[in-house]
Amino acid sequence: MEIKTNYPLKNHNTFGIAANAKEFASVQSVAELAEVLKENKGKKLFILGGGSNMLLTQNIDALVIHVNLKGKEVVWQDDNTVHIKAMAGENWHEFVLYCIDQGYGGIENLSLIPGNVGTTPIQNIGAYGKEIKDTMVSCEAIDRETQQLVTFTNKDCEFGYRESVFKGRLKDKYIITSVTFGLTKTNHVINTSYGDIAAELASHNIVSPTIKEVSNAITTIRQSKLPDPKELGNSGSFFKNPVITIEQFERIYLQHPTMPHYTLDDSFVKVPAGWLIEQCGFKGKRFGDAGVHAKQALVLVNYGTATGQELLNLSKNIQQTVLDTFGISIEAEVNVI
Repeated sequence: MEIKTNYPLKNHNTFGIAANAKEFASVQSVAELAEVLKENKGKKLFILGGGSNMLLTQNIDALVIHVNLKGKEVVWQDDNTVHIKAMAGENWHEFVLYCIDQGYGGIENLSLIPGNVGTTPIQNIGAYGKEIKDTMVSCEAIDRETQQLVTFTNKDCEFGYRESVFKGRLKDKYIITSVTFGLTKTNHVINTSYGDIAAELASHNIVSPTIKEVSNAITTIRQSKLPDPKELGNSGSFFKNPVITIEQFERIYLQHPTMPHYTLDDSFVKVPAGWLIEQCGFKGKRFGDAGVHAKQALVLVNYGTATGQELLNLSKNIQQTVLDTFGISIEAEVNVI
């Protein structure tokens, strides 16, 4: 297998940051992945998927392994349900569209989220009322040390809000090679209650939407708010929506009665980070080539030649200002390298 040196990563991260990898190898199969792990034991490794959830602030002084595994297959089905397995290197949105074309429902609300299939369980990606944990049956991952393939059930993944075991106690121990989803073939559960979906469907006089129409609506909404990384460097939502206690929310709400919120249970409330950032005056602001998107304050953008450090400095400025203004801490959803 060819290992390239001083390899440019600008086209491998959606922010379009100019940075290099000390070494770089792209693997096309589980066997190749096992081989490169075995032959490079002891080396510092960096695992790269679609590059959509990271901010590079420096060159990567490691062997970058690009997980480029492709393929999809039905592993089990009955009249109502299908289990479909996708390899880690499959583009997530293309996989969503493929499933919809086959008539498989359950992940249509996750349309147009950037990245590849293999990283979706790590982050437990979510949007419009749905998360990966809602449909993921299992995932396969290779042990970095032993090169053994291990199957993790949904429960094994210990999912939380934008969290999983792969970000916690098993961080840097496994590389996900495939993910299997349990989707519906009939009696699809349509979820249009979150965000602007219902309004978008109503604008087209759609009363009983299909999974394709839900996907189209969400794609339209996301495209209206989020820039295409091919045109403007970004990694989607940069920050997590903060979850605060009821008591904290009630105190803040007295001062800011227009603050939108979503009650999670008797103890906690989720607040949109984008609204907090917008209230602090950052929406549409530009600092050199680093900026906050004009249509969605959650999104940091690279207008051309911004460095990762400049974008990181901007994110820290936003976090501090939100904390000073509202007393709410917002965390980065993007991995800062």
